[in-house]
Amino acid sequence: PSRGTRPTAMGLGLACCLLLLLLPGGAGGRGGRGAPRGPWGEEWGRARYEAVKKQLGAVGALSKQYWRYLACRVWRDGCEEEEEPSPGPGWSLPLVGQDYLEILSAWYCSFGKCCETGDCRIANNITGLEADLDRQLHGQHLAKAVVVQAVRGFLQSPQPGKALVLSFHGWSGTGKNFVARLVASHLYRDGLKSECVRVFISLFHFPHHTYVDSYKAQLQKQISETMQLCKQPLFIFDEAEKLHFGLLDTIKPFMAPCDTKCQVDHRRSIFLFLSNLGGNAINEVALDFWRAGRTREEISMEFLERRLQLELLESAENSYTRSNLLKENLIDFFVPFLPLEFHHVKLCARDAFLARGLPYTEAALDEVARMMVFVPKEEKLFSAQGCKSVSQRINYFLP
Repeated sequence: PSRGTRPTAMGLGLACCLLLLLLPGGAGGRGGRGAPRGPWGEEWGRARYEAVKKQLGAVGALSKQYWRYLACRVWRDGCEEEEEPSPGPGWSLPLVGQDYLEILSAWYCSFGKCCETGDCRIANNITGLEADLDRQLHGQHLAKAVVVQAVRGFLQSPQPGKALVLSFHGWSGTGKNFVARLVASHLYRDGLKSECVRVFISLFHFPHHTYVDSYKAQLQKQISETMQLCKQPLFIFDEAEKLHFGLLDTIKPFMAPCDTKCQVDHRRSIFLFLSNLGGNAINEVALDFWRAGRTREEISMEFLERRLQLELLESAENSYTRSNLLKENLIDFFVPFLPLEFHHVKLCARDAFLARGLPYTEAALDEVARMMVFVPKEEKLFSAQGCKSVSQRINYFLP
């Protein structure tokens, strides 16, 4: 319900329930079958009527007090200016009643917006994020560990010195967008639809470099407004390698360390950059390990992240280098997404069948995986498309 249309059903229901308990002859009374008959019946009935009338007024006063307390907990507007209501004689707001109303107001807030910012619906469910990454993200042991540890450490920090900046790198279809969606859905109850989450797609939101000055003002305004609305905003930049370096320079101050003099405190912000840059360097490392007879799980973050940074620095044409994001160390973690192998694609196909409630067989999973293109030409080890388009390919197996 919106402000100005507050429901009264709860107050009426509360009054009715209390009334049933308080009325003589009700659930808690002694009347009913034991009502006296005869010459004393009329006098007894009149006394009972007066008692009911008196208690009804008291119940009404109490229910109004309860309802006002709940309304102030949920909507908050106008509560500071009003004086405390004066309940009827002998009535007060019991502690147990406050406890129940605290629970009720929290339950209401889980479904709707109940404060001036989007922070009401922040979940920060790191346990759920870790569980879903373990169950649904295949072949990415490094990405799982880095994302969970980085986000958990950032959220648990009482006073971070700067925004958290993660840069996802790897071939298309390896899970970068999938992980970004999972992060949003577990940090915010509304996921990508949250008021605290902004998603920017380079070629969609900033298609023409000739309008970069206009884009700068627009981007800076949108980020500032979101930070003012939410204490913990999330910004996702897809196809980050196609962003004009001037746009990265515009948002660079929001990612830099901030002291108490900052106009807008952005230290609780999270930035995710999704890029195909460095994908070849990551794949070369994975291929070298395979040729050496070593498992991909032996690839360490220390080894691969350093190779990835060097690859980005050597490519003078990319926006990261031209905007000095790397030289100023504004990116906290370079998260590598490894190329996916045949059995990883089969797991993606299994997930696609399950998501649609369809039965599957091992033969069907093999067939879906064989539809994909695998590289290099000699080994045919890695899926060139990752798991992208797997969900569409299972349509061939529908009756």
